[in-house]
Amino acid sequence: MTQHTLKHLTTVKECHTWCLAQKHTGQTLALVPTMGALHAGHLALVTYALQQADRVIVSIFVNPTQFAPTEDFDAYPRNLELDLKHLKALGVHAVFCPKTTELYSDSLNDQTLVMPRIVRQILCGQSRPHFFQGVATIVLKLLNCCQPDIAVFGEKDYQQLIVIRQMIQDLLISCQIHSIPTVRTQTGLALSSRNQYLSPSQQNLAPELFKALKNIEQGLCAGNPITCLCENMHTHLTQLGFKLDYLTIRHPETLEKLQPEDTTAIILVAAWLGHTRLIDNLICKHSFHQPAL
Repeated sequence: MTQHTLKHLTTVKECHTWCLAQKHTGQTLALVPTMGALHAGHLALVTYALQQADRVIVSIFVNPTQFAPTEDFDAYPRNLELDLKHLKALGVHAVFCPKTTELYSDSLNDQTLVMPRIVRQILCGQSRPHFFQGVATIVLKLLNCCQPDIAVFGEKDYQQLIVIRQMIQDLLISCQIHSIPTVRTQTGLALSSRNQYLSPSQQNLAPELFKALKNIEQGLCAGNPITCLCENMHTHLTQLGFKLDYLTIRHPETLEKLQPEDTTAIILVAAWLGHTRLIDNLICKHSFHQPAL
C-alpha cells in the first residue's frame, strides 16, 4: 500500500504553485485555516472538508495581528510535529505553515488591513477591538494564497464566521464559506486550544457555561423575558467564579438585538475563568414570541 504523502508548504510561492496545480487538473480545493494546536474540533473541520472537495489544504499560522500586546501570542499553544501527524493520518493533501515574514513582509504597524463592517465593534469587538480586522486580514491573505473553492470554519467562533461571510460578500470573493457545529466534550465544554490553560478545577467548572446557555434557551422558548434571563444567568455564572465579558441574545444572521417580530435567536457568551477567556454560543432552534426588552 502506498503511504500517504502530506505536502509541506512554507512559502507563498510554494502554496500558490501547489494550489494552482490542483485546480488546473480539475480538482476542487478546500481550505481549513487554523492556528495549530489541533484538537478534535479542528479535525472535524478537516474531515468535513475532505468530504466536500477533492483536495484539502490546512493552514497553520498563529496570526500576530489578531493579538493585542497584552494577549497570549507568545504563549499560544504550538505543536507542529503533532499537528502534522494528525493531518497526515486523516489524509490531508497539503499543509501551509508560513513564517510571519511570508504573510507580513513589512512592519505589522504598516500593513494594509481589512476593516470589517459594524459587526466588528460589538460583542467580542468591544473588549478586543483589534481582533476582527486581524482575522479578516489573515483570512483574505490565506484565500489569496490558496484560491480555494470552499473554506471551512467552526461555529464556536460565531462572530468571526459572520465577519468572514460579510467580507466574502462585500469583496466579491469567489469562495464558498462552509461551517460545522461546535465540537464539545462529553460535559458540554466547547473545544478550544486555549482550554489547556485551564487548571483541573477550572476544567470541571468550565462546562457550566454551556449549561447556562441551555437554561436560557429553555427560558426563552417558555416565553420568559430576555432581560431577566440574561441578568439571572449573569448573576449565577458570576457566583460560580466566571467574570463575564458579555451574555446576550441576538439575531443569528446579523447579531443585532432581537426585535419583537423575531422568532429565532442565538445566545452568545464570553467569560473569563481565571486567566482563560472562553466563548460559546447556542442557536435557539425553537420558535418563540416575545418583545425584545
